[in-house]
Amino acid sequence: MSNAPQSPVDWSDTPDPHDDAPSRPRVDFWSVLRVAVYVAGLLSLATWGYYAWPFPMPGLLFVIGAPLFAAVVFFLFRSTRSPIETDIVGKTIVEVALIVAAGGAWISIGHPVVGLVFVLVAATSGVVTFRRETR
Repeated sequence: MSNAPQSPVDWSDTPDPHDDAPSRPRVDFWSVLRVAVYVAGLLSLATWGYYAWPFPMPGLLFVIGAPLFAAVVFFLFRSTRSPIETDIVGKTIVEVALIVAAGGAWISIGHPVVGLVFVLVAATSGVVTFRRETR
């Protein structure tokens, strides 16, 4: 073992104490709005399944199946922890399809204003997120 003195700038063996600190996700207005849009989209699809189809069958299948399908597609292609590597164009296509489906669900059950407001809020949130992701 060498007893050579360590120089003040030789930090190769000393770990940086800040490297082990977990990075916290940034929580701001846009990230909260983003989560609210996702939850509202899933609830919109469930509402569509309830009002657009006769209950209990096939209505119950659509109340559960439509939001579940959207959540699985979102997880596989758009989520930050997605198991399938997708470029930004693919992520945008998936997100636009899901948002249009949720907005279209409101329009199809007779609430076009709710559907259009949802699509506008989701599009604004999506543009801000896209700009942040491409920095």
